[in-house]
Amino acid sequence: MSDETIKRISVADEMSKSFLDYSMSVIISRALPDVRDGLKPSQRRLLYAMHHDLSLGPGKQHMKCAAIVGETMKSYHPHGDGAIYPTLVNMAQPWTMRETLVDGQGNFGSVEGDAPAAMRYTEARLTDAGSLMMSDIEKDTVDHQVTYDERNQEPVVLPAAIPNLLVNGGTGIAVGMATNIPSHNMGEVIDGVCARIDNPALSIEEMKTYIKGPDFASACEIRGYKGIDSYFRTGRGSVKMRGVMEVDESSTGAAIITIRQVPHGVNRAVLQQRIAELVREKVLTDISGMRDLSDEETRIEITLKRDARPQVVVNQLFKLTSMETSFGVNMLAIHERRPKQLSLMDAIDAFIEHRREVIVRRTKFLLRKAEDRAENLEAFLLALGHLDEFIRMIRDSKNREEAREKIRSRSFDLEVAEQLGILIRSQPSVKSGKYVFTERQVNAILDLRLYQLTAMEQDKIKAEYDSVLEEIRDLLDILAKEARVLAIIKGELMEIKEKYATPRRCPILPDEGEIAIEDLIANDGMIVTLSHRGYVKRTAASEYRVQGRGGKGVRGMETRGGHDDDDKDFVEQLFSVQAHDYLMFFTNTGRVYVERVYEIPEGSRASKGRSIKNVLNLQPEESIAAMLRLERATDEDGNDVTFREDAGYVFFATRNGKVKKTALNDFRNYRKDGIIAINLEEGNSLIGARLTSGKDEVILVTRKGLSIRFPEDQARPMGRATAGVTGIRPVDEDYVVALALVSEEATLLVASENGIGKRTPFDDYRVQSRGGKGIITMKVGEKTGEVVGAVAVTEQDELMLMTSGGQSIRIRVSEVREAGRNTMGVKLLTLKGGERLQDIALVIADDDSNPLEEERASETEGDETPQD
Repeated sequence: MSDETIKRISVADEMSKSFLDYSMSVIISRALPDVRDGLKPSQRRLLYAMHHDLSLGPGKQHMKCAAIVGETMKSYHPHGDGAIYPTLVNMAQPWTMRETLVDGQGNFGSVEGDAPAAMRYTEARLTDAGSLMMSDIEKDTVDHQVTYDERNQEPVVLPAAIPNLLVNGGTGIAVGMATNIPSHNMGEVIDGVCARIDNPALSIEEMKTYIKGPDFASACEIRGYKGIDSYFRTGRGSVKMRGVMEVDESSTGAAIITIRQVPHGVNRAVLQQRIAELVREKVLTDISGMRDLSDEETRIEITLKRDARPQVVVNQLFKLTSMETSFGVNMLAIHERRPKQLSLMDAIDAFIEHRREVIVRRTKFLLRKAEDRAENLEAFLLALGHLDEFIRMIRDSKNREEAREKIRSRSFDLEVAEQLGILIRSQPSVKSGKYVFTERQVNAILDLRLYQLTAMEQDKIKAEYDSVLEEIRDLLDILAKEARVLAIIKGELMEIKEKYATPRRCPILPDEGEIAIEDLIANDGMIVTLSHRGYVKRTAASEYRVQGRGGKGVRGMETRGGHDDDDKDFVEQLFSVQAHDYLMFFTNTGRVYVERVYEIPEGSRASKGRSIKNVLNLQPEESIAAMLRLERATDEDGNDVTFREDAGYVFFATRNGKVKKTALNDFRNYRKDGIIAINLEEGNSLIGARLTSGKDEVILVTRKGLSIRFPEDQARPMGRATAGVTGIRPVDEDYVVALALVSEEATLLVASENGIGKRTPFDDYRVQSRGGKGIITMKVGEKTGEVVGAVAVTEQDELMLMTSGGQSIRIRVSEVREAGRNTMGVKLLTLKGGERLQDIALVIADDDSNPLEEERASETEGDETPQD
């Protein structure tokens, strides 16, 4: 080798250039998805091989994955089956892809991380979504390039009728950069794309009304809005994911935490190993056992020790295990042949532009086809219009070439063509005022079959020609009008949404500590109920229809057992509230927990609700004794001032007749673990709590129909950790059942367990000193049963009545007539055999809602109980 053939170069320069070439090859041709179809080259080549070479559409028979991988490797992707088969498996896993592109048959792995079977055992074909990615690819809608061996052509990008980048997301690690795009709900993304087409100036805040946030393949809770807002705007953000746990009780009384969902991407087997490790290391000391009952759905039961506090263990699991994790969003994709950080709007705009180009190219392709067909049909019409002449020319010719030359030399006046219904268009067939045949037209005439010479076939050709001309006019109109192109994009997307969109799997909930959650939640009227077994729920007030007095009611919740079952569940507490209000839960041990109404699990009128142990961090053997609604208050700046110093008092009444008054401001520093509200001696329990101004009068009602009215200032304000003073002295095993505030505009409505009730003016109750035995408020007996409750009501109010069988009825107070203290009253509702009235509560009517359905039961003299 001579010295002239050797060039001296800088090693640093050569390494730099070679590394940059390598890194760009990895970035562009391997690791990052294209913004237009959301696919990496390996994925695109696999789908194209299945569609183009193997015809594995959704309706075709499955084919061995080994054949699919071999075809892809042979023709398009030379990187080996070790790279191709995992890509195929990934596109077929429903826990990985929000909308799978490949329909797998056989063992394709599991969410626990189990490996798929070898490709010689598994089979696959395209799903509907995978087929949509290839929609119209044969109509010159995308560019093609030569493959690695220059023997075939492969598409640079797929037509992608669905916004796959956002729907399925994607992950990839390149050189010096990486991408991690979350999946989204197809229906929401399509709505967002259509909204962007309608309004190119759509803001991020407006887009959030269509695309709520990520919607992962595996169902879990998404917590917080800040991370979503961040990646919507910048392409970067962190989305918090949480699994779902429920707390129940076993037959032995021990609490059981059931894991129903784990965050997307979390391996259930690894999660259980982590929990077991924490138990062995005595970090989680309250867990006594764990078993995996999962099948396709997650169900991992964790048994707690008898003295364990379930909510504490739940919080520990969130903190110490992958039951709470985050998804770091980095929306990096190939855009115009280079990597680009994308915001949500950038991704949507790129998809819209891609689909616009696809529609335009498809329209041009169809136009060329239509014009070629019109050209042939014109030749047919001219030939059939001069049939004898053309038959003679062909018959007198020695061969096809001579016939071709004779026909090629034949021309027609334009008037003749117009008489035959031919539209004279600007094309090569028209020369020097004459219509002459093109080479294609000559061949078409020579290829005419004998049956096409019949009169009927001539009519069909003319009808087809007119139809093709109409198609050409329509295609030209599409190319001339951008609005029509965009309308076609929207129409095709909405059709896809109607066929293939699925409901959202991952609810998006506010994270703890986020500001202005109320702005995201409508302040609607709600009914909150708490059952005897401790199941709580909130239900839209509109679900309860108004009925006439004496009606039989509608079902209010699911109950268990028969009427004679002592273990039967029934509603004990019922409140009418607004979604932004606070609820104060007072327990049998004298503690108080504070929750917002919108944090209470929502359920239908007939649903059982959710265990209160899933909502509050209750201590062992603790149960709810009373609930208090606290209306949210704000200052001029919108700051929450509900617990301000002049907010009033909480007035307590207990079963044995004691009362206590504590300033509401004393409860401002409430905690998740609860705080002391009142000291209760053994055998005593809380029966009611009311908000007072400090100058109100209160009335206590007992089970035996006695009552006492006195000013609240007779009970001085006390701190939280006190027991109170005597309000009434019950006798003969009597006890207090209700606490009400006296009002000049109101009357006292008293109801008994046999469904009898009445209203009595407060003027009938004289003011007494607290501590007395009280006076009669309702004459009770066998016909009425004992008193179950009493509330202060006005003529405009509505009342909710709940029975021990779970029935509910909503009535107008105006339908219950007034009566004196020493009377029985009238029938409020019709009870089934063995049922009794369990509870009553005031319902706040919503003036903005639609008129409530009214079902009036017939009223007769028998509806009323005769008064004594």
